[in-house]
Amino acid sequence: MKTKNLDELRLLYGQEKDTIQTPIFKKIASKVFANGNRQFPYAGIPTLLNAPYLPFDSESDSLNQLQAALYGMPMDLGVSNRSGARFGPRSLRSIERIGPYNHVLECAPVYEIAVADIGDVPFNSRFRLEKSHENIQKFVSELLKHNIIPVGVGGDHSVTFPVLQALGATQAVGLIHFDAHCDTGGPFDQTKFHHGGPFRNAVLAGVLDPKRTIQIGIRGSSEYLWEFSYQSGMTVIHAEDIPKLGIDNIIKQARDIVGNGPTYLSFDVDCLDPAFAPGTGTPEIGGLTTREALALLRGLKGLNFIGGDVVEVAPQYDSTTNTAQAGAQILFEILSLIQFSPALKNKA
Repeated sequence: MKTKNLDELRLLYGQEKDTIQTPIFKKIASKVFANGNRQFPYAGIPTLLNAPYLPFDSESDSLNQLQAALYGMPMDLGVSNRSGARFGPRSLRSIERIGPYNHVLECAPVYEIAVADIGDVPFNSRFRLEKSHENIQKFVSELLKHNIIPVGVGGDHSVTFPVLQALGATQAVGLIHFDAHCDTGGPFDQTKFHHGGPFRNAVLAGVLDPKRTIQIGIRGSSEYLWEFSYQSGMTVIHAEDIPKLGIDNIIKQARDIVGNGPTYLSFDVDCLDPAFAPGTGTPEIGGLTTREALALLRGLKGLNFIGGDVVEVAPQYDSTTNTAQAGAQILFEILSLIQFSPALKNKA
């Protein structure tokens, strides 16, 4: 190496205090580091994506400062087999290092938008599913009154129905849905409220537009339960067709289907192959890799997202914590997409 080049590097980078030259990296570092120190990832009170903690209080003016809110929905009364997704929010909060910088989307959402972890939905009963859904709908509706975009962590997938009830109260919304299952099944065991039917319920309630809905990663042995997806006009992308269709083509389909209208993004972690995310209630082999999931999500930049969620993380089935790690990363990608959404309200 030439002495001149080495001297230049020493001048720029050989000091006790690091000096970052690239403008975008310098901008992010200025937000993350305080007096040359970065917050210890293993210290303090754990929050979703290490966002500031701001306890939910519908009567407080503090909500007015937020553009987006991270929150938990620790409820799994709607599972059909293995319970445990009630521990999903806590497990994602325990993941220490996600972000701060999204190098593909070129943003640091926790530092660049007004966002906080506002805690969990306050449920009135640990035993009553319908009452829990009412609690979720009321909670999200309060956020919408303050023009806050809700980004939630479940919980089983039945929690998305009351979220959509709040978001679609005045206009049916579109949906980009990552899952192994269509979750458009009908009533069984004397109820329609379960994690296999939230999107049928949402369409029939008039809060979800099936023509603006795409479901990605679908597979497994329950296809016979999901004719509602096809009959209502949803677009279904099966996992086995993803290699043939290609990532770019699926991104284009998703963007064309939802267009510029208000759109919700729901990611069931069982969309991922159990090799990457075994900690879930209904694993199905043959799913997406984490790399495929990230590529698909990042291709959705600029869409009009009005909210999102990550659901069905059941950490007790995964001693490696890989599922929670993947779930937290997906949550980070969703929040990154929110940063570029036209729905994000600027607040003084």
